[in-house]
Amino acid sequence: MKSIIAFLTVIILLMPITTLSQTRRRTRPAPRATAAAQAKQLAEARQKGAANVATQIKDLSRFVYLMGGVNKGIEEMDAVAQRNNSPKELLEQTKKSRAVVASSIRVFREKLDKLEAEFFTTEALKPYYTKLAGVAAVATKAEQQVANNELDPAGRSLLAVINRLTDVLVEMR
Repeated sequence: MKSIIAFLTVIILLMPITTLSQTRRRTRPAPRATAAAQAKQLAEARQKGAANVATQIKDLSRFVYLMGGVNKGIEEMDAVAQRNNSPKELLEQTKKSRAVVASSIRVFREKLDKLEAEFFTTEALKPYYTKLAGVAAVATKAEQQVANNELDPAGRSLLAVINRLTDVLVEMR
């Protein structure tokens, strides 16, 4: 009788262990994105990237147009200053105009840096990065040209940036 009680006690004690070891939880795999959803995400990323490039083209084109008039005014003020002793106000105004042009180009360069980073880090835009790479460096060159009082070459450098951005946009379509 003692052996039966001992046997039953062992079975009762081992029963929770065996029931735990035999239960199995079934987990459902996480739903995977379908190919159509991935294609939609890629298309949306490409569309957003193209919109950003188009915005940069528009803004830079407008700036280059306005920069032409400002550059002409600065060149005229410089010519007047060289011919005679111009008032100090005129020299200060010329200096301020150059500073505004330089700071505007700096803002565009920063935006172009962000655009390059976006194209480099976004998987859907990486194929277009090769055409875009280096536009911020050209804008930096334009910034240096303004600092060296080379306003016309700075405008031409910005036109080169617009051309490269347009090439990227054409390739994206």
